[in-house]
Amino acid sequence: MRFVVSALFLFVLFSHTDAYDPLDPNGNVTIKWDIVSWTPDGYVAVVTMNNFQMYRHIMSPGWTLGWTWAKKEVIWSMNGAQTTEQGDCSKFKGNVPHCCKKTPTVVDLLPGVPYNQQFTNCCKGGVVPAWGQDPQGAVSAFQVSVGSAGTSNKTVKLPKNFTLLGPGPGYTCGPAKVVPSTTFLTPDRRRKTQALMTWNVTCTYSQFLARKNPNCCVSFSSFYNETITPCPTCSCGCQNKNNCVKDSSKILKMKGLNTPRKDNAPLLQCTHHMCPVRVHWHVKLNYKDYWRVKVSITNFNYRMNYTVWSLVVQHPNLNSVTQVFSFDYKPLLPYESISEYPEFFFSVFSRCIIRYHVTMLFGHAYADDTGMFYGMKFYNDLLMEAGPFGNVQSEVLLRKDKDTFTFKQGWAFPRKVYFNGDECMLPPPDTYPFLPNSAHQQYLFSIFTLIATMVFLLLTLC
Repeated sequence: MRFVVSALFLFVLFSHTDAYDPLDPNGNVTIKWDIVSWTPDGYVAVVTMNNFQMYRHIMSPGWTLGWTWAKKEVIWSMNGAQTTEQGDCSKFKGNVPHCCKKTPTVVDLLPGVPYNQQFTNCCKGGVVPAWGQDPQGAVSAFQVSVGSAGTSNKTVKLPKNFTLLGPGPGYTCGPAKVVPSTTFLTPDRRRKTQALMTWNVTCTYSQFLARKNPNCCVSFSSFYNETITPCPTCSCGCQNKNNCVKDSSKILKMKGLNTPRKDNAPLLQCTHHMCPVRVHWHVKLNYKDYWRVKVSITNFNYRMNYTVWSLVVQHPNLNSVTQVFSFDYKPLLPYESISEYPEFFFSVFSRCIIRYHVTMLFGHAYADDTGMFYGMKFYNDLLMEAGPFGNVQSEVLLRKDKDTFTFKQGWAFPRKVYFNGDECMLPPPDTYPFLPNSAHQQYLFSIFTLIATMVFLLLTLC
């Protein structure tokens, strides 16, 4: 019976998406096209990109959206975005379209463009925060006027072969699907209007498609052991070890060192792990009812700063976080938030199957033990490139669960760590800072001494 249930679980799991993330099972980027008016040879549409991922941002240099027209459509004009190439528009005389390519590529505009080129939720340089961190900011939109496209619901053909880069590979987009038309409120919010036609495209992320190696690693230390467990050697592949930058290098004084390249190639500080980002988890203090952890994030890439960042940690005691001192913190409860967006997420039946297997495998609903840390706005939400400012840190105070809390066998260290949505490489468990045997022996010695003293006093008094 268990085998049948397991098989059903796997079928349900992978039939929804090839890029299933157990900590964010419903995460996706949904692109919605709303036709708001017809034109003599086509339509005007509002294209809205919603980042429904809990903790994965679309980072600088931002998203790039592409598709293939079903017919011979052209783009007459755009507000809030632009195509990277115009294509061959030689057959047009006088009024020349914005883009004539069969496969247009669209990018967001940068902040500060003239007002007449802007559109609602545009002009962020393509940066879209995660929904779990900034629900209001997790959207990007633009307006497009399409020609040679048909002027009715029956003659318009849906674009095909959607691609999303954000800012690198990793996203896979499904086909466009016609959905019930979106309802809008007029600017005075007194009247509802409806899109003439709406279709959705859903894109999911896979770390395996994005890169061959991890993008971050984790190191550990503790107050009860002088040993520091570093990131494993070549955690991120060491593919850049021949052109990394040493601390004493003269390159560090060159102008333009921090300028990103078009291919996003990193310029890494030389380390044994060769990762762009390292997360350090230090078990700092032990109190009677609480314990304290210091978390540090270091950027080793001289060409990249993170305008927004997130750190997701899975640990059995995160359900007892008492205070976080200089980061924002939010528990991740993805199973509870599914009902808020039912049109994008699993059915109730599949959720029950997932919850059953999570409980059966781990003994508890592990999502309750997962939390997201992120920077405070205008304080430490910008993680600078490698150098003296390429570090952010905070401390976390946790209440002890008397039934499960222990410092033994590496329990105090996280099970999984994600930085900006990518899972980080953890050290092997047998290298974690261990609790010295002497601590246990000293405890027994103290008890023995106390008993001996009491016996001596009793014998003396008697």
